[in-house]
Amino acid sequence: MTDPRNNIAQFLRLDDTDARTDEDIFLGQPMHTPYGRAFGGQVLAQAIMAAARTVQADRLIHSMHGYFLRPGDLNTSMTFAVDRIYDGRSFSTRRTQAYQAGNPMLSLIASFQSEDSGIEHHVPLDIARFPEPESLPTLEQRYGQIEDNPFADWVVQRPFDIRHTESPIFLSVEGEHVAHQAEWVRSISPLPDDPTFHRAALAYVSDYSILEPIYRRHGISWITTGLRTASLDHAMWFHRPFRLDEWLLFVTESPTAQGGRGLSTGKVYTRDGLHVASLAQEGMVRVPTVPSGT
Repeated sequence: MTDPRNNIAQFLRLDDTDARTDEDIFLGQPMHTPYGRAFGGQVLAQAIMAAARTVQADRLIHSMHGYFLRPGDLNTSMTFAVDRIYDGRSFSTRRTQAYQAGNPMLSLIASFQSEDSGIEHHVPLDIARFPEPESLPTLEQRYGQIEDNPFADWVVQRPFDIRHTESPIFLSVEGEHVAHQAEWVRSISPLPDDPTFHRAALAYVSDYSILEPIYRRHGISWITTGLRTASLDHAMWFHRPFRLDEWLLFVTESPTAQGGRGLSTGKVYTRDGLHVASLAQEGMVRVPTVPSGT
């Protein structure tokens, strides 16, 4: 199998179609996953790329809100239909619907803006509170010895270098059960200069672990027997330029979980502590037996 760590561009690739409709139609191929469903982060990223193909080149995505409607099949092409809702002097709005076999998988609305000036502020992060990424083990160093396991293969063979500042929760939850975590992330291979690509790739990688603070808080590892989880929606705001082939710090927390659902929010910072993006996701979290002591 081709090493997916070299394939981030392939995962975001879209092909044109010959369809003659009032919408712009593109095709994408789902990546392999061990659990038999299309990866939501890839669907989000391709939906962003599809929408961006229909706006002026100087307008970048600054926000997106998407709802996951159905799990995707790994053996069926994904169709992305873009509706050009609005084009103003500075902003453009697009709706992207992702389908398989005529059934909707994802509904996303994204807003794009041309470069503008204005007031500016942000709360910088004290990066010194977190260990340097070079001091932390890679996922391959942590789990490479069990990579014959399909789940471990999914963890290790990613197009991103992800380094947890706490112990990961893939196999067990070590340490205090808290509703927050942080991890350093960057692409394994250099990325093109296109800023839209970096923003779409950030949406892609953000779906890997955004819900993990919920599980960490309750001592739930990814291999917990009977765990059923799914992303329900995803929102992102892009504040400032960044490159995802340089280290970014994801700081995430879960303010609440209830009724089989949990909410996680996050902020993304550069190595200098600059706040470049924010995100939020609600997910379905169903566990047959909630661990004691939570």
